[in-house]
Amino acid sequence: MIEALPAPWYCEPSTVAVERARVFDRGWHLLGHASRLRAPGDHVVADCAGLPVIAVRGADGALRAFHNVCRHRAGPIALCDGLAAKSLRCKYHGWTYTLEGRLRSAPEMQGAEGFEVDTIQLPRLDVREWQGLVFASVDAAAAAPFDALVAGIEERLGPGRELATYSGHRRAAYEIACNWKVYVDNFLEGYHVPHVHPALNRMLDYRSYRTELAPWSALQWSPLESDPALYGDGDALYWWLWPNTMLNVLPGRLQTNRVVPLGVDRCRVEFDTYYAPGNEQSADADLAFSDEVQHEDIGICETVQRGLASGSYSSGPLNPLRETALAHFHALLREAYEGT
Repeated sequence: MIEALPAPWYCEPSTVAVERARVFDRGWHLLGHASRLRAPGDHVVADCAGLPVIAVRGADGALRAFHNVCRHRAGPIALCDGLAAKSLRCKYHGWTYTLEGRLRSAPEMQGAEGFEVDTIQLPRLDVREWQGLVFASVDAAAAAPFDALVAGIEERLGPGRELATYSGHRRAAYEIACNWKVYVDNFLEGYHVPHVHPALNRMLDYRSYRTELAPWSALQWSPLESDPALYGDGDALYWWLWPNTMLNVLPGRLQTNRVVPLGVDRCRVEFDTYYAPGNEQSADADLAFSDEVQHEDIGICETVQRGLASGSYSSGPLNPLRETALAHFHALLREAYEGT
């Protein structure tokens, strides 16, 4: 019998540092879609489990990602996403870096002994662009090979669905009073859908709901029947990529989810939605329905967190039909915890 993770993994403050070192620094983080990084100087900011990161399109057209932390006194290089910046200027004391991350100027530092502008560089992350999505890793040598992370997804998407061509970015973000793993657990099973999401359940064929596992990902999918003004008919494809990225692919629409830990009992979930050419007209109805579903998930996840912290729960058996992706996630977590 496969059991879920024990409650202390969701409630013990010491897990935050362990997961930063063994899970997030050794994983791949979704930073955004290339449609938001088209021109030199376009940039997006992200929180990679406590590490501030900025991705920027260079003057040479290359994508780079840096620590969003000035080398002077840890000020922010950027506070928000932006377009066509000529340089990267710290918002604290004005130290200015090139789009390639090299320090170009530092106000009033001429008299500092041993200070040399051209020796200072923002730390870089490894970057991969796939299907128009930009990922970065703090320690790519310790992470799963990126090709293994996304293996099989393009084939399952099939011809004619090129995510790189999507645009029309919309964002919604929610702060949730639960451990990040509670939210991922909830995403990874359709077992709760008939009980928590009545409107979504009417669109999906629960009896046909299937889960497919890969070494570093999982796919849940179901036939979909919805109002033509929302999604129309087709398949609902829900991918999870280790450790905290989700891709929801429905007809004419891509929604990416990043689950950002904010502490042992709090996380932020960032939903970025993009549309295939000609499908932007469905955005208002789409986002309203997504918000309805997310508030249903928030309610149950916050209640589960309270249950985990109550002292009543140890760990329970997992459903062998409906919770295989959840078991896969827990196995990878156990392996990461046992690693060095």
